[in-house]
Amino acid sequence: MKYYSADLLIPVDQAPIEQGYVAIDDFGVVHSVGKADSLSSVDVKHLPGLLMPGLVNAHCHLELSHLVGRVDTGTGLLPFLKKVVTLRDIELEEILHQVKVNDQYMYDRGIVAVGDISNAPHTYQTKEESSIQYYTFVEMFDFLQPTMTETTIAQYQEVYNLLSQTKKNQYSYVPHAPYTVTEDLFNQINKLNGGRGTVSVHNQETPPENELFEYGTGGFHDFYAQFGFTIDQNIVRNSTAIHYLIEQMDPNCKTLFVHNTLTTAEDLKAAMEWNSQTYWATCPNANLYIENRLPDYQVFLDNDAKVCIGTDSLTSNWQLDIWEEVKTIKRYKSYVDFNEIISWATINGAEALGLQDSLGTLSLGKAPGLVHVDMKFDSMNALQLEGTTARRVC
Repeated sequence: MKYYSADLLIPVDQAPIEQGYVAIDDFGVVHSVGKADSLSSVDVKHLPGLLMPGLVNAHCHLELSHLVGRVDTGTGLLPFLKKVVTLRDIELEEILHQVKVNDQYMYDRGIVAVGDISNAPHTYQTKEESSIQYYTFVEMFDFLQPTMTETTIAQYQEVYNLLSQTKKNQYSYVPHAPYTVTEDLFNQINKLNGGRGTVSVHNQETPPENELFEYGTGGFHDFYAQFGFTIDQNIVRNSTAIHYLIEQMDPNCKTLFVHNTLTTAEDLKAAMEWNSQTYWATCPNANLYIENRLPDYQVFLDNDAKVCIGTDSLTSNWQLDIWEEVKTIKRYKSYVDFNEIISWATINGAEALGLQDSLGTLSLGKAPGLVHVDMKFDSMNALQLEGTTARRVC
């Protein structure tokens, strides 16, 4: 048994404990939690700063790790997407190398589980060998072109075949975003999942997205024209984009809406009435990287929404580090309580991926991992997060 103490222990399922400890066995299972001064006759390793359970990256594109620094910041989503499409043809050896490097990076930064988007088989082997638990979202899109739906499904056959052999990781078939998926492809995805698991979808990331579904106008028409496509389907709903999603998706699956930078209280309520198992992934550094905006987190707090945190990809971020996302939220939206943000980074993400029985809190019997942040601690009201780094303990 190993005993660790810190100036501040955050179990998540109970109030933070100043001068707290946690006892963890050789298998990573939590055996006890409490005040360090209650221990006697045991060897306790004190780590200055704070200790918390392993972090959960609810939304990532690990397969895009080779694109770090290759896309300009602040362009808005449509120019960003165009650039990403043109950069995908990179040597496979480099792609595989960066996948492995960044899997290790996430592990070292205390990330214990990842909800990861896959459009290709490139991440499969690394995920099978990794100490991180992955939930793979096989992401489909037919660019709102009905003639492409069947070929879209066929092109993912290699990914399907690999995932069917997995011995450790879960997976689901998911739509990319409302502006890239036809009604028929939504139906096909629903059939493939059979009402099981978690389904993620990019949601309300840019103003033209809502404009497309409210009025049928906006930048997506010009965006598709650059690739020789037109939007001929009648997708106008006289309502925001999320209403198209909840009309098409299966409410029997947990649903993880991603980004949500423009999501309103009305949007939240509509989705949560449609499906009580809704989760909302925020990727603050990616939102700033692409669109220079963040969600209105007060709307999520006011409606008791289950928020979790993702990094998005290295195309749209400077690192795959959930602690850096925590710091960004606290830096720009300091009204969000620190303990609330830690719940977003741990148990909420674990629940969204169906891993709450083993991860997310320092609860007896769980093996959630342990993360240390070396920081000066005076009180909960005077936390100094800038310049700190999260590191895995076990």
